[in-house]
Amino acid sequence: MTESVWIDAGYLLAAVCFILALKALSSPRSARWGNAVGAVGAVLAVVLVFLAERPSNLVAILIAILLGGLVGAVAARRVAMTAMPQLVALFNGVGGGAAALVALLELGEVGGSAIIPLVATAFTVLIGAISFSGSAITFAKLQELMTSRPIVPPGAQWLFGGAIIAALALSVLVVTTGNTLIGVVLALVALGLGVLLVLPVGGADVPIVISLLNAFTGLSVAASGYLLGNTLLLVAGTLVGAAGALLTKLMAQAMGRSVANIMFGALRGGSTLGASVESQRPVKSAPAEDIAVLLGYAQRVIVVPGYGLAVAQAQHTLRELADILNERGIEVTYAIHPVAGRMPGHMNVLLAEANVPYEQLVEMEQINPEFKSADVALVVGANDVVNPAARSPQGSPISGMPILDADHAKAVVFMKRSMRPGFAGIENELLYDPKTTLLFGDAKASLTKLVSAVKAL
Repeated sequence: MTESVWIDAGYLLAAVCFILALKALSSPRSARWGNAVGAVGAVLAVVLVFLAERPSNLVAILIAILLGGLVGAVAARRVAMTAMPQLVALFNGVGGGAAALVALLELGEVGGSAIIPLVATAFTVLIGAISFSGSAITFAKLQELMTSRPIVPPGAQWLFGGAIIAALALSVLVVTTGNTLIGVVLALVALGLGVLLVLPVGGADVPIVISLLNAFTGLSVAASGYLLGNTLLLVAGTLVGAAGALLTKLMAQAMGRSVANIMFGALRGGSTLGASVESQRPVKSAPAEDIAVLLGYAQRVIVVPGYGLAVAQAQHTLRELADILNERGIEVTYAIHPVAGRMPGHMNVLLAEANVPYEQLVEMEQINPEFKSADVALVVGANDVVNPAARSPQGSPISGMPILDADHAKAVVFMKRSMRPGFAGIENELLYDPKTTLLFGDAKASLTKLVSAVKAL
């Protein structure tokens, strides 16, 4: 076989690795294996590019790869589990920005050629730049470098509409003229469009926007693959784009809202983010010793883990409590909401880190009928995903959002830092239910007290 055939065969093998990785990442059992297979495919793809292209500026490229690899390795090692969504946003934005820059550099080469490459160039610049600036804003919001609440500038609708019209007009000019300067202006307008797209989104909706921008990056990379004549880039970008689009749809469904409502609700005056003021309504609270008695004499406990658990890094202590309850003959299962934490799979990864058996993790559709037979629903750092207000057909920012039926349990223990509302910014009536008992404090500190108290029974 000729060298080009070997290269194509290698590209095919790398593409198969990417597909297998996506499939394996859909389950906690196979996620580690899937991650490794994906990494092997990526390394193979990079090596094949060097073999196929034989770049003249090899040293500069290797230095750039080395520096980028070091930054990525340090970031991946140091990032906390709770900061994973913003890390995804950051890396995603870099991908979109890189695709847009490549397209701008190639614009000088494809100018005057057939129309399809010029369309691919304009598309890559537009979508890649939107993804870059939009991802930067989502990173700043999740990292609390700016407010996470929706920001709607005066005349936002007109600004947004004008930016879209300008971007489309510039895209047409890029296709018809192949002018690099117009391409640069298009990139600048697209950067502004990305900012305007994300600013009105806030709270729990931000991770959904990250997923949507991930799809944007995938599509821009696929278009750049067509532009560069690289089949593997085309396949990999398409996979990322399709996966990001499906994930966005699933997350929106889990929130009980449409993608359009999430993206543009604030522009219509329908922000999903409410107040952040602590409620002063009376609630029933108890010390850890009383909660331990409730847990110690139960037959079945369903744990509802949430973002507060991740923030406190209390997953290992929670696992210890579950083990002690299991030793006392108490059945313990974990109810996993599709967007528990901040992104799908976030809670699964967190609990896997504490070696919680996969068999104890039960998805929302399967666990909801089981709450009626549970003696205690132990809610640890979750809020909106157990808020009964979601069952109201309208009138609440979370109306229609599927929730875990924790209120159907015989007793509810709610572990919270304070009476501040969750991401949705609304009160949770479950906190005031007569069968609900609150245990205030940091999740890890409260669970540590519970472990000691249950041991002392």
